[in-house]
Amino acid sequence: MTTDPSADFGTVKTGYAAYSSGGRGRLRHDLTARRVLAELGDRSVRVLDVGCGDGEMVLRLTAAGHQVVGVEKSPDMLAAAAQRVAAAGISERVTLTDGDIYNLPFEDGAFAAVVCHGVVMYLPDSAAPMAHLARLVADGGILSVLTKNSLAVGMREALTGRYESARAQIESGQAASVGNLGITTRGDTPAHLDDLARANELTPLPWQGVRIFHDHRNDWTPTEDEYQEALETEWAASTRSPYRELGRLVHAVARREAAA
Repeated sequence: MTTDPSADFGTVKTGYAAYSSGGRGRLRHDLTARRVLAELGDRSVRVLDVGCGDGEMVLRLTAAGHQVVGVEKSPDMLAAAAQRVAAAGISERVTLTDGDIYNLPFEDGAFAAVVCHGVVMYLPDSAAPMAHLARLVADGGILSVLTKNSLAVGMREALTGRYESARAQIESGQAASVGNLGITTRGDTPAHLDDLARANELTPLPWQGVRIFHDHRNDWTPTEDEYQEALETEWAASTRSPYRELGRLVHAVARREAAA
C-alpha cells in the first residue's frame, strides 16, 4: 500500500468531526494536548498547528492562553476551523491560513511550539516533513508529532476480529493499512522519529503511546465518569513500557535546546 499525499480530507469532514467528539477521538486530543501544554508550562507563546483540520487543537491551545497559527490544505476543513474559532470568540488570537507541510511560509525558529498531529502518517515518508517542521522551532521550543505507531501493526484488526488482516500485517511487519476514515496510513517507529529529531538538531523527550486500550472501540460512547477513568488510565500507561508500544499512535516530542 502507498499513501496519497493529495488526499482531500474535506471529503471525510463529517466523519472526522464525529470521531473527534466520540470517546476515541477525545482520548487522542486530550492526551496530546495535555502533554503539549505540560511542556509549554504557564507562559503564553506562539504556536503553529500544521494540518490543523477543523481546529480541534487550535481551540485547546488558544483556551490555554496561547497565540495560534493554524495551517490546513483542505478548504473545507479550513472553513470548518474558521467557523469554530469565530463561534468561540477567539479570532483575535488565531490566524488560519491554507498551506501544507512542504511549503510553510514562516521564518526559521518562528514558533515556541510546532504541533503536527495526524498528518505525517498520510505522507509517503517522514524525513522531509520532520525537517520542514523542525526548522520552525525556536530555541527552547518543542516539536510535537503524532502519527501511526508501526510497533502496533495488526492490534486493532486482531481486537476487532479481522484476523486475516491482523496476521498479514504482523507477519510482514506491514506499516501501512486503511484507517477508519477510509484513507491509507503509514506507520513509524518511535525510535525512527527520535532519530529524525536528532538529525534536525532537536533533543527527543520521552515519547507516548496513544490509545493503548481503547483504539478498537469504534462506537464507544462512555459516560463522562467512565471517560475520565479511561483517560487517566491511558495517561498512566502512555509513557510506560510495554504498554506504550501497543498504542495505535505514537506521540513524539522533541525540544530545541536553548542557545548558551
